Amino acid sequence: MGFDAYFLIVWDLCRFARDNGIWYNARGSAAGSIIAYTLEITMVDPLEHALIFERFLNPGRISMPDIDLDFRDDRRSEMLEYCANKYGSDKVAQIITFGTMGTKAAIRDVARVMEIPLSEVDRVAKLVPFAAAKGSGMEDAMAVREFKEIYDNNSQMREVIDIATKMEGTVRNAGTHAAGVVISDKPITEYLPLHRPTSNSEETPIKSVTQFEMGVLESLGMLKVDFLGLITLTVMARACHYIEKRHGIKYDLTNIPVDDPKSFELMGAGQTAGVFQVEGGGMTRYLVQMKPKNLDNIIAMVALYRPGPMAFIPDYISRMHGTQAVKYLHPTMKPIFEDTYGIPVYQEQLMRAAVELAGYTPSESDELRKAISKKNKADIDKHRAKFVKGAVEKGIDQPTADAIYTDWEEFARYGFNKSHAADYGVIAVQTAFLKAHYPAEYMTALMSASASQTEKVAYYVADARLMGIPVLQPDINASEWDFSIEDLDGKPNIRFGMGAIKNVGQNAVQPIIDERIKNGKFIDL
Repeated sequence: MGFDAYFLIVWDLCRFARDNGIWYNARGSAAGSIIAYTLEITMVDPLEHALIFERFLNPGRISMPDIDLDFRDDRRSEMLEYCANKYGSDKVAQIITFGTMGTKAAIRDVARVMEIPLSEVDRVAKLVPFAAAKGSGMEDAMAVREFKEIYDNNSQMREVIDIATKMEGTVRNAGTHAAGVVISDKPITEYLPLHRPTSNSEETPIKSVTQFEMGVLESLGMLKVDFLGLITLTVMARACHYIEKRHGIKYDLTNIPVDDPKSFELMGAGQTAGVFQVEGGGMTRYLVQMKPKNLDNIIAMVALYRPGPMAFIPDYISRMHGTQAVKYLHPTMKPIFEDTYGIPVYQEQLMRAAVELAGYTPSESDELRKAISKKNKADIDKHRAKFVKGAVEKGIDQPTADAIYTDWEEFARYGFNKSHAADYGVIAVQTAFLKAHYPAEYMTALMSASASQTEKVAYYVADARLMGIPVLQPDINASEWDFSIEDLDGKPNIRFGMGAIKNVGQNAVQPIIDERIKNGKFIDL
């Protein structure tokens, strides 16, 4: 497919991260590539989890691969700096984004130019429905009776609205994509123009931004890598640093167990505070009902806990516990759907079933997935005829084949990318393991990473105390910038970090710590 250079560039970025202790994880459909797994780009074995390469790259319709890399968020800038130094600052650039003018903004901007008082125009702008404010058009606003009356009876506001209608959707400002970076074999200016942002440029080692947005870059075949920051990786790395320091055990993403019973007991008991992807109230309630037993259960919950498929969670739990019968429209479907108790949860299941039941090629099965997920009626109808014909040729009667396809239309539009669910499910179970076995170390790391979020710190402090871990108040003679662990009477305690105190900056704290190290504890003011 000609993407060897792309994979080697991504491998090189991951190698640098590994060599420098920067925790990373590849998310998304790339987990379906065994090459990505053997190059240690991804951490999930695609064979073990029945992931499909064609969900990542379709040999029948070749397009640029897209590998999203999560790095611990406190060291993401080091990765950007390495990328710029390795490949040349003139050969890397971030990607521009364009903010467009919505309905409300257009009305307010036009009125400001026409020197109409803000109070008068604000009353009109507030009548615009929320959907229209997000760009669905002035016609939605015209459906509001009071708005239409103003348009019909107020000539000045009619002029404002008419001009605003023409301005709607035009580019209002330029921004920078949160994660995307393009890498080129030649200076990027040989391919496309660049832009130098005037704000926030000091925060990133890559100073240039493309003048073309993402869609144009993809059509030009530019190589893109997403550098994302994930706070959970920061928490895990810090927790494992404490564990190694205190217990002499070295953990990383490759050896934190994902089959430990205590991890699943912790989640099943609802102790999910700080556990990746599952700490929300709704998810926690379902996990308590489920009492997960293995990684597959967590991967399924990551996939199902979204608007739409969430409705199938009670069925999944009932079938898992044997209180609801599991049925298959045809015996051939059992090996494909039995992991999810007959419920189509993953896009990869649909793709496998199309191959097994109707003789699709893997590439064709990906086209079927796209047709259903995008709700393209013409393509859905085309594939129905193809699927039924293929299924009949493989010995399935036509009514059954029709029923199977109808089921897929209903469920598969909610289908989730199993590769992504597996990536995040693994991290969820690994964070549960760290919390279950090393609660003091994990909660200390969690509080430090959340220090700027007062409500989260309070939530995690309360959770630590529920687990029997005392959290000690800030102390000028004991507190560090981050939260820290103090052993008192042979029991770990967490000392509140000065960095979590409101309106106290590191410039104030560091001299205190330096003085304490140099001359001992303070004895008075």
